[in-house]
Amino acid sequence: MRIGFLGTGGMGAAIALRLQAAGHDVHAWNRTPAALQPLLAAGVTAAADAAGAAAQPVVFSMLADDAAVDAVLEQGGALAAMPAGAVHVNMATVSVACTQRLAAAHAARGVGYVAAPVFGRPDAAAAGKLHVLAAGAPSAVARVRPLLEAIGQRVWPFGDDPARASAVKLAGNFMLAAAIEAMAEASTLAQAHGVAAADFLGLMSETLFASPAYRGYGALIAARRFEPAGFRLRLGFKDVRLAQAAADAVAVPMPFASVLRENFLDALAHGAGELDWSALSEVSARRAGQRD
Repeated sequence: MRIGFLGTGGMGAAIALRLQAAGHDVHAWNRTPAALQPLLAAGVTAAADAAGAAAQPVVFSMLADDAAVDAVLEQGGALAAMPAGAVHVNMATVSVACTQRLAAAHAARGVGYVAAPVFGRPDAAAAGKLHVLAAGAPSAVARVRPLLEAIGQRVWPFGDDPARASAVKLAGNFMLAAAIEAMAEASTLAQAHGVAAADFLGLMSETLFASPAYRGYGALIAARRFEPAGFRLRLGFKDVRLAQAAADAVAVPMPFASVLRENFLDALAHGAGELDWSALSEVSARRAGQRD
């Protein structure tokens, strides 16, 4: 199958390569052409522009945020280039409001729209171990489900409204941010009493909190290993703000999201925006006098 792919950053590149390895003909575009070079060696075709990549029966996109999605789809002509009857699979983490706008715009053009954000870092994407959310018209989801199964270990359907997948993704990322903050504060407390962060977080991640999130992020926090970033801190800040906006729209109080927002701002003010978002843990340690 010919597949268009928009956005080949760390996650996008890994997903596009999985699709190419599964036997599909992937035509990719990225705003920074140099990011395409590793894909070309694997047989991926470079599209001249976003519209060229989007002129396929199925189009995937993995872009950074609402602004990037709007710039590529609307201003870049990608949506206008999608043929009637095509299906667009948007894997970006965007706002619920953006998802609602996109679903309406695609429907007006006779193009299927599937919201399919993922849980997992670039190494999981490369290994085909992502957890893929999927929401959209049943016929559109069914058409692209074999492709989603090629890039993930499980596809999690959330009905026919694409906004549901966006809401689930934002809620999940809020929980991850909250876990990072909990580990940060708890390990800072333990260190203040002479217990190494690695010892404390090793105990917690193997006993009370034996889960991938605590094991993975606990190891990064203990080692202070924030580069290379699997998920940049500035994007984590964006997702917390989007979760707050989604909550505001339906009158759901999220008081801890406000705490996270302020701590993300603290981290950004100290230049951590391009580090892995587990660097949020440095805020607690710095306030406790354990960092300069």
